[in-house]
Amino acid sequence: MGGNAKSQIDIDATVKSVRSGDRVALARAITLVESQRPDDHHRAQGLLDRLLPDTGKAIRVGISGVPGAGKSTLIDQLGLNLVAQGHKVAVLAVDPTSSRSGGSILGDKTRMGRLAMEANAFIRPSPAGDSLGGVTKTTRETIALVEAAGYDVVLVETVGVGQSETAVSNMVDVFVVVGLPGAGDELQGIKRGLLELADVIAVNKAEGDNVDRANRAAMEYRTALHILAAGQQNWSPVVLTVSARDNLGLDELWTKVLERHESLRESGALLKRRSAQAVAWMREIFEQRLLASFKGSRQAAKQWTQLEDNVRAGDMTPAAAALELSRLVGVKDSE
Repeated sequence: MGGNAKSQIDIDATVKSVRSGDRVALARAITLVESQRPDDHHRAQGLLDRLLPDTGKAIRVGISGVPGAGKSTLIDQLGLNLVAQGHKVAVLAVDPTSSRSGGSILGDKTRMGRLAMEANAFIRPSPAGDSLGGVTKTTRETIALVEAAGYDVVLVETVGVGQSETAVSNMVDVFVVVGLPGAGDELQGIKRGLLELADVIAVNKAEGDNVDRANRAAMEYRTALHILAAGQQNWSPVVLTVSARDNLGLDELWTKVLERHESLRESGALLKRRSAQAVAWMREIFEQRLLASFKGSRQAAKQWTQLEDNVRAGDMTPAAAALELSRLVGVKDSE
């Protein structure tokens, strides 16, 4: 009982500290929800339950784009601008992770050095691991925690290496894609699905000799979007040129984000979107826990490994192995 009481005291103190905007307590709370230890799951859930009434008040913005587009420089400068306007800005930047060592390749606090020094900014680098979409399994929980700590702008930067960015669009209000000058080549490499998720496309590095190329790229994006938008109602992404390096066009970018957010709110679409995201979150947690519970059984884990080996060796089709796994948990074959 003593352990439970201690945990409860810890949660009480953490809830109070997070609500007061204590950044050390916030970092500790995020570490708790990221923990893979089963005994931490209940404490993390208790913490989230207590803080839930304090969430939902921020503007949530996803920022993606191909590597080299300058996402981190753009977020660093945009964050500084927003802090100067009186906002509290949280950046959830998901690092690519080394598949061999499991360690993060990049250090976001070094990539966003100026913003990291601001008292009203909070940067949280998290390794993406094997999660799809360039977001961690606990990014949604982290968004809730930073909102409870009083951050009114949450920027979620994704890896942007061709994984499904749908994951991030399912947890933000507005989605920004950062593009590069020379869009002819860029459009070949950028996924159609990524463009279809965009609310705003910001062609970055529109500076010096690149200005004309950036303007041409913006025109090519508009043409591509016009073709993609045919037959799609209520979807007309804005294309802008910006220079994160020279802090040009970022105020207009933020204005467009606010306009999009406001139009969603006024139409009732924002509430519907967030409600759908909450249901998707529930489904995601259930699936993760179901899988963790299944693999937690020694017998099941052994059979899981054996089936994986069979599929890897080509002795069994993925569908047949999945069917076998389904039978192990008592799922009957459909007629």
